[in-house]
Amino acid sequence: MEEIIGNLLRAGVILSAVVVSFGGSIYLTRHYSQHADYRTFHGELPDFTSIRGILHSAYGLHGQGFIQLGLLLLIATPVARVAFSIWGFAEEHDRMYVIFTVIVLAVLLYSLLGAGSAF
Repeated sequence: MEEIIGNLLRAGVILSAVVVSFGGSIYLTRHYSQHADYRTFHGELPDFTSIRGILHSAYGLHGQGFIQLGLLLLIATPVARVAFSIWGFAEEHDRMYVIFTVIVLAVLLYSLLGAGSAF
């Protein structure tokens, strides 16, 4: 189980890095000549404040959409690890760890999807 979890974490981080790098390449290719304006803070565009908007932006081959998608994949990697751990502990018939891991997954999902989040 530890080897599978290690591979899951490694694959998630590598996939995230590839997606962010691809998005960064697209972004730099299209916006290389723009100068950064550090005097005024500009928040995120509404397209990047929801999962649906991020997926739509990435589907449209926008660099920022791919960067945000890569960051979502990076956040989803430990959540997937916890979800896989539930299955692994259930296979070992270890009820106590299944209960604890379900609680951890519920807290993670609540913090990511609930509690007034824009996702």
